Amino acid sequence: MIYIAVLGYGVVGSGVVEVVRKNASSIAQRAGEEIAVKKILDIRDFPDSPDRELLTKNADEVFRDESIKVVAETIGGIGIAYQFTKTALSLGKHVITSNKELVATHGPELLKMAAENNVHYLFEASVGGGIPIIRPLHNCLAANEITHITGILNGTTNYILTQMRRAGKDFNTALKEAQANGYAEADPTADIEGHDACRKIAILSSIAYNEYVDYKKIPTEGISKITLEDMRYAEKMESVIKLVGRSMKVGDKIHATVSPAIIQKSHPLANVDDVFNAIVVRGDAIGDVMFYGRGAGKLPTASAVVADIIEVVKHKNNSGRNVWNINTEENMVDPESVKTRYFVRVKVRNTEEAEKLIKKVFGSVDWINSINEGKKEELAFVTSIDTEVNQKEKVEQLKGTGSIKEVISFINVL
Repeated sequence: MIYIAVLGYGVVGSGVVEVVRKNASSIAQRAGEEIAVKKILDIRDFPDSPDRELLTKNADEVFRDESIKVVAETIGGIGIAYQFTKTALSLGKHVITSNKELVATHGPELLKMAAENNVHYLFEASVGGGIPIIRPLHNCLAANEITHITGILNGTTNYILTQMRRAGKDFNTALKEAQANGYAEADPTADIEGHDACRKIAILSSIAYNEYVDYKKIPTEGISKITLEDMRYAEKMESVIKLVGRSMKVGDKIHATVSPAIIQKSHPLANVDDVFNAIVVRGDAIGDVMFYGRGAGKLPTASAVVADIIEVVKHKNNSGRNVWNINTEENMVDPESVKTRYFVRVKVRNTEEAEKLIKKVFGSVDWINSINEGKKEELAFVTSIDTEVNQKEKVEQLKGTGSIKEVISFINVL
């Protein structure tokens, strides 16, 4: 019998306990030993919980119990979860987590601690929720040099953008609906401003390139500025708008970014809708492979946590050795030096003069017919490929000119 403890009895933590209890027989067959939850640590009271006899507020009942070999951390954040994780690893307990913020911030340190104490630190659930992605990167794709990762990594923003496109709801209405359905937190900032996706692409990049990628260095833009008009223009372009996290190897450095992007409907990510996530990985030998599924939710995320627990039990005598290298030199490409295209929409005072100015500043552009047929108040176009810094400088040249009132949209085009 392998005893585990669960830290945090929230949505994911309670899901882990439920999955371990409900699927005990099949889990034991796959792990080679029976697995049971011995303690659940949480400062809150749950008098009606079926697991109330396992609940404790005393951390010592977890950490001083030598029979508890595996700890599942589902608290979240980088406060007490960080301290508890270090304590567990230092005491020789394996740690499983769904905590993307903790992994993205302290991953190198915690992986090193795990290796030094001959235990595992696993975090499959931290990136794709229920989507298996980290283990395939380590194992199934191990023979490949990974060159690109592109993904829809946040279910909340994907749901909002889907509702805007399909049902014609504006951003605020779609966000309120996402909150009402439990897809978005009361404070949705981490999701809608792209921070959640940023941490996930940082973790994936660190694994794929075997080199720590600091999420704080990744340019990140959310979806709060996307409008229904932008959606309609994308439709005219036979495209959709998604919040996309991307990373790629550029020589011996890494380029990573998170931003809304206009992608062609033929792109494999274009039909990933609602709360679903998808990640496309490109390897030099295998080409493109896509991982698709529910990126969040109680049981999908819990299933990934329990899968890591099974992995640890199966290989409990093999210490964790997945340590991210920390490059002492700058390992990130200057994002503004990367070449790309942009969709630009402007309000104009004089259409003819505005067109001349745009051609003078940008050179050749692809004009997009106005969604407001017969009206002359705005122009929309896609730029030619150029560096991001040059694109931004050109947009600045348009602002405040006599023929152009304002720049409304500036969206990356993949």
